[in-house]
Amino acid sequence: MKYIVLGITLFTGAGAMAQDTLPAKMGNLDISGYFEGYYSYDFNKPVNNTKPGFIYSHSRNNEINLNLGMIKAAYTNDRLRANLSLATGTYMNANYAAEPGVLKNIYEANAGVKLSAKSNLWLDAGILPSHIGWESAIGKDCPTLSRSLAAENSPYFETGVKLGYTSRNEKWYLSALVLNGWQRIQRVDGNTTPAFGTQVTFKPNSTVTLNSSTFIGNDKPDSVRQMRYFHDLYGIFQAGTKWTIVAGFDLGAEQKAKGASDMNTWYTPVLIVKYTPVTKLSMAARGEYYNDEHGVIIATGTPNGFKTWGYSANIDYNIMGKAMWRLEVRNLNSKDLIFTDPDTKGTRNNLAITTALTIGF
Repeated sequence: MKYIVLGITLFTGAGAMAQDTLPAKMGNLDISGYFEGYYSYDFNKPVNNTKPGFIYSHSRNNEINLNLGMIKAAYTNDRLRANLSLATGTYMNANYAAEPGVLKNIYEANAGVKLSAKSNLWLDAGILPSHIGWESAIGKDCPTLSRSLAAENSPYFETGVKLGYTSRNEKWYLSALVLNGWQRIQRVDGNTTPAFGTQVTFKPNSTVTLNSSTFIGNDKPDSVRQMRYFHDLYGIFQAGTKWTIVAGFDLGAEQKAKGASDMNTWYTPVLIVKYTPVTKLSMAARGEYYNDEHGVIIATGTPNGFKTWGYSANIDYNIMGKAMWRLEVRNLNSKDLIFTDPDTKGTRNNLAITTALTIGF
């Protein structure tokens, strides 16, 4: 680890803090970036070359495109930290569609201050990575090429204030958040209610991570306020040096109408197994199910709503240090005819093959 004053260094750890014995003016300014180009072919041949509306990553069909291109500046010292990331690509187009103007290209913009000289207690504010889920938009950090249905249909980012604490032994992380809404930079017009979140992460040892995250809030105008309650639970388990297992379960509920006691619920279990036989090569398989009968998150307008199984298998090859080539086959199977097919009136199946090149620097 290197310490510099108002300089630039690559890959020295953007999250690393200067030692307490160093002056407060000492710190790191790290510049990093990420590129993910892809090609995906959907065998249902959507006429507009766009995948189903609940797919937000690698969303374009039958064309070479950019999922995410990002440049990030991160500054840290013993009591302050700040992050600014600007990005473009089809991921940004799909996930930031509701945001106005230049906000569509802000992947991350936040600053934090350490509230205690003795405890690892931080207050951060701004546009933050989501506290929900084990996946992010940075594909190279995820075991599968595409994101799970759980990740695609829960927040990737959030805007607000976060109070976070890490225990001295680094086994526990606790946070509480006040947010602008469910994956929002700006609130919905007519909405004056804040949303809230919590996160508890426990790492009993280097091979196990357990996480519980919650969201409570209304993401609609006050005139039609419907409170949403959401819980994300997952575990990540390392079995030796070759196997990684991810098990997750999301459960959500939202009021059927303003002031109602009855709730519409949805849930999704996910299981991912990753095998790394050698350093440069890895493989992963995923099984998942998403049940949203009442269309709270994914509206279909069909009798059974969105009840969909998903299966995928991918292979990754590390070309050189910072570059990875990925290939994935994914099939979705729904109870109703929710997928478009130019040759029929609809189909229950959606098969896609995707390949991607990721470069982190």
